[in-house]
Amino acid sequence: MDLFDLAGKVALVTGGNGGIGLGMARGLARAGATVVIAGRNAAKNQAALKTFASACFCVEGDLKDERSCRRVVEAAAEKAGRLDILVNNAGMNIRKAPDELRFEEWREVLAVNLDSAFLCSQAAYPHLKRAASGRTSAKIINTGSMMSIFGAAYVSAYAASKGGIVQLTKSLASAWAKDNIQVNAVLPGWIDTDLTRNARVELKGLNERVLARTPAGRWGEAADLAGIAVFLASAASDFVTGTAIPVDGGYSAQGL
Repeated sequence: MDLFDLAGKVALVTGGNGGIGLGMARGLARAGATVVIAGRNAAKNQAALKTFASACFCVEGDLKDERSCRRVVEAAAEKAGRLDILVNNAGMNIRKAPDELRFEEWREVLAVNLDSAFLCSQAAYPHLKRAASGRTSAKIINTGSMMSIFGAAYVSAYAASKGGIVQLTKSLASAWAKDNIQVNAVLPGWIDTDLTRNARVELKGLNERVLARTPAGRWGEAADLAGIAVFLASAASDFVTGTAIPVDGGYSAQGL
């Protein structure tokens, strides 16, 4: 048996129509999974689908809303016939000092980044439990951040949400291990995406600081998340649960 073979598996990737989510979704598809990408922009969803070599699906939904989260999960399972893997990747950021951040902005970031991960996991649980029979496991992969480890002056809501992702991961892993569902988090470092390109415009000197701190000497690419996604979605990680794995070119290992 190929430990990394995902043939016959169905994966739902929230926020899968761009950036890190799309990189993970492509990796899962290349490993044989049928992938359902979820995002609120229908045109962006369709454009992302065209980049897949295999047959995949998309569902539209605003993951700030509880009913929409649950509807997205049910629609994915209905379209693909089952659900084996959930990737909670939907995310956003509002870069402001904490004294300038309005409460509604704080709530929006928490709703998209943390609430949706809980709600989608809760909705997916019956499907994942059904899929995990015998020695076959089901998987949840949560996208955290290096801000799950570090703090920064301009990302209080984002950092709080991503710290929460790590603790949610541990709690779900503990609760659902009995059902043969493994739950892990990925902590991306500085990855070159639309969001971080905006950050480089907003934060003078960011590019230089990232390159100086990262032992790999470069920004990550969305494709750098494909391998960890396949590992955590496959039988290769069946005894790995409750972990938070940095994928950051060594950024978090560097002391200075």
